[in-house]
Amino acid sequence: MAVKIESKITGYSVLSNEDKAREAAAAPAATAAAPAPVAEAPKDNIVQMHERIERPEVLIGSTYKIKSPLVEHAFYVTINDIVLNANTEHELRRPFEIFINSKSMEHFQWIVALTRIMSAVFRKGGDVTFIVEEMKAVFDPRGGYFKAGGVYMPSLVAELGSIVEEHMKSIGLLHDPEMSAHQKALIAEKRKQYEDRSKKRDAPAAAVEKREEDVEVTGEGTSFPPSATMCHKCSTKALVVMDGCATCLNCGYSKCN
Repeated sequence: MAVKIESKITGYSVLSNEDKAREAAAAPAATAAAPAPVAEAPKDNIVQMHERIERPEVLIGSTYKIKSPLVEHAFYVTINDIVLNANTEHELRRPFEIFINSKSMEHFQWIVALTRIMSAVFRKGGDVTFIVEEMKAVFDPRGGYFKAGGVYMPSLVAELGSIVEEHMKSIGLLHDPEMSAHQKALIAEKRKQYEDRSKKRDAPAAAVEKREEDVEVTGEGTSFPPSATMCHKCSTKALVVMDGCATCLNCGYSKCN
């Protein structure tokens, strides 16, 4: 290929075969000495919950029923979830919105306000589990009540918070602290001791009637005696007196320990 020389030639030399060999040997060394190009970090494609996420056409959710003695009609609580990073290893369900429906129109205003605020908190993203403790700490000045199973609820709002907690546990957003094997064995031993003592004290026929009454009164398949009082640790009506010591048959708490 012809090359046009624009400037004057000031000198020249003949390139020998030895010069070509030296240049060829120096080229790989220069390439090895050059710094390797820095690879670009892979882009983070994990979608986190934030308020700019648009609502999908279809959401999955669950509906829970609240029947409180404080209101005439039942409340139906629906919590819908959004699925982030679907079909990937980073798939996550997050609560997206909440609705409460009831025939009790006397509570309409605060129910609408509460559900809108809670839905806004869910859509904001971040750690939304704090809302559970805030709601469960609300007390009714008229007094609380025991729901089925003997669990004490200080207010209707507190039971709503309990339902949100239950839902978050079901989708993996909250986790129950697991009891140790020692705690489970202790509770089983205490329950057996109480049942054995009841059998010895009562006649066989009366004992059968008493056990049937226990299940009927407390509900949900539990067998806590109707005479049990509330345990301040687990808020369950399962505290009985055994050997002169108040003992909880639900969580194993003992006043003497």
